[in-house]
Amino acid sequence: MKTLSGLRLSWPASCEICARWPARPVCAACLERHGRTTLRCPGCALPMAPGLPRCLRCREAGPGRLHRCLARVDYAHPWSGLVARLKREPAWARQLAQLLADTPGLPELLDEVDLIAPVPLSHDRLRERGYNQAWELVRHLRRLLPGSALAVPDLLLRHENAGVQHELERAQRFANMERAYTVAPARRSRLPRDHVLLVDDVMTTGATLEAAAAVLLEAGAARVSALVFARTPAPETD
Repeated sequence: MKTLSGLRLSWPASCEICARWPARPVCAACLERHGRTTLRCPGCALPMAPGLPRCLRCREAGPGRLHRCLARVDYAHPWSGLVARLKREPAWARQLAQLLADTPGLPELLDEVDLIAPVPLSHDRLRERGYNQAWELVRHLRRLLPGSALAVPDLLLRHENAGVQHELERAQRFANMERAYTVAPARRSRLPRDHVLLVDDVMTTGATLEAAAAVLLEAGAARVSALVFARTPAPETD
């Protein structure tokens, strides 16, 4: 079976972005136009200028709980639409994981981590959707980039009273996520001195990942890093 940049072709299809036919789900032209990698801050995964160790926001705010934070694309057209598809159609995890595997710095980070875990969904959302899209990304990513790190689907649990993040403002998101997660009791003994990589589909303000990292560090993890497919751009300021 032929491949193009690692994406397998099994039957003729149209590109989900430009509708060109025949093409893979994201054609080469659209990937070149919309999917170029960019230099991102290792602290928050926002784009930044070359020559800086971290972006101005992270330098002013000081170190967060995340050791490193990687993102493949901006959460904008056309990727926002494909992320929405992922939340309805789990088969999209394979396509997006193939793009995620090209994230700059990811192979080196995978060599450092001991555990890989998805950011969990609430029980209600998991029951409604039938799967955790973050775990689907982890599963397919491990097939593309095998390594010694252990992929754990249930490292973290989400409390049911955590609320819905996308309906809240930035400050409310951080307050809402405090104590939203807990380490699964059966996994606590595996954590001490480990470097954990959290995986999610989208990072908006960073509140979710920071809260999850705080719980893992309190439970004994040595470091916590994060990998997301899409990062919401910083709001424009006057």
